Amino acid sequence: MKPKLKVLLASPRGFCAGVDRAIQIVEKAIAKYGAPVYVRHEIVHNRHVVERLREIGAVFVEELEECPDDRPVVFSAHGVPKAVPAEAHRRQMIYLDATCPLVSKVHVEAERHHAAGREIVLIGHSGHPEVVGTLGQLPPGAVTLIQTVAEAETFTPRDPANLAFVTQTTLSLDDTAEMVEALRRRFPAISAPHKEDICYATTNRQEAVKALAERCDLLLVVGARNARLVDEAVHIDWAWFDGVETLGLTAGASAPELLVQGVLTALSERYLIEIEEIATRQETVTFKLPRAIATAAE
Repeated sequence: MKPKLKVLLASPRGFCAGVDRAIQIVEKAIAKYGAPVYVRHEIVHNRHVVERLREIGAVFVEELEECPDDRPVVFSAHGVPKAVPAEAHRRQMIYLDATCPLVSKVHVEAERHHAAGREIVLIGHSGHPEVVGTLGQLPPGAVTLIQTVAEAETFTPRDPANLAFVTQTTLSLDDTAEMVEALRRRFPAISAPHKEDICYATTNRQEAVKALAERCDLLLVVGARNARLVDEAVHIDWAWFDGVETLGLTAGASAPELLVQGVLTALSERYLIEIEEIATRQETVTFKLPRAIATAAE
């Protein structure tokens, strides 16, 4: 007889509105223009999503120079430096911007601060495509990237009274809190975002994980495989389950629900599972598609 396993399923989990929109843009571009449609950078950070889109006609490249002039190109959900659409326009390419609207909001904020003459601090991770895109909205030197509390403590602005900060959207509130606190303590006049830049979906999924973590012996995150994250069911190490009676299960914002279902299927082959959905928040956010493909064939 199979042993019993209680599975606490996080809600919300998986795709956020920005990821869902980005994937739809690629799918609809292929439906409208035919294959191939080029995509600059992985549309979202999930191998399964990328491979499925590749199968229906998406070609993923790192730079615009790898794209031919006569085929459409989609810019990824992470956003791109201003030079990229400018170059696409110069080459008279058809291009579609799948930048998440929440990332675009940060771009607009940064431009507003720059126009007001403020020096800008960006809290984020160097080399992350979203950070590269945000830095690329403004001239070199206009934005200083801060990655650690130590950097926040030693940063020297040109004018402490004329300063603003923005953040990478996919960080956690916990990650940024100490850096923001250090900047505000050192520079009381620093301008903060109108509304927290951290993505609602990132925060909601982290809240859901915290709610699960208190109640389970093991927590699996379906997303990308590092630490105790698993790409999919085949990457589960069943040795982790020794002594586990209650499992928490969630998925990152780029992970499709079918991967979560695959994990549940794998669990049910070994255990008599009882599933309880733990809902910490209801998500109703949706983002409009670009007008050029909003009516494209399904």
